[in-house]
Amino acid sequence: MPQSLSNIVIHLIFSTKERRKIIAEDITPELHRYLAAILKNLGCPAITIGSRPDLVHVLFNMAKTQSVSAVAEEVKKGSSKWIKTKGEQYQIFSWQRGYGAFSVSESNVDAVRKYVDAQEEHHRKMSFEEELIKFLSRNKIAYDEKYLWD
Repeated sequence: MPQSLSNIVIHLIFSTKERRKIIAEDITPELHRYLAAILKNLGCPAITIGSRPDLVHVLFNMAKTQSVSAVAEEVKKGSSKWIKTKGEQYQIFSWQRGYGAFSVSESNVDAVRKYVDAQEEHHRKMSFEEELIKFLSRNKIAYDEKYLWD
């Protein structure tokens, strides 16, 4: 094949350090725009972004020239630096070390988009911890629970 073609969609989930509920509603839209700009600069356009005061869900198209770990690192590093400029209350801000990244088939993109967009409603029914374990089980990812919540 004379060209490289791909359609890789990733659902990336990461949370604040120690699950601090620190992301205020008033900066959420700007945070989402900033995350989308980082992704765009990496050649990984965002499909949608949803968040809560202590976590972020990002659905994006993966560039064929990037790795998931590099994208996650740049998104978290860049947004952490940015959020620290948003006021004194954010000087201690940082993201948790790890992340969850899940592939999404094209046939499921709309369902995952709706899920990401409905984070507030969704987390009224299920905690982040319950959600993460559900994702890990559904995706057959082995994990050690003592390392999930650092």
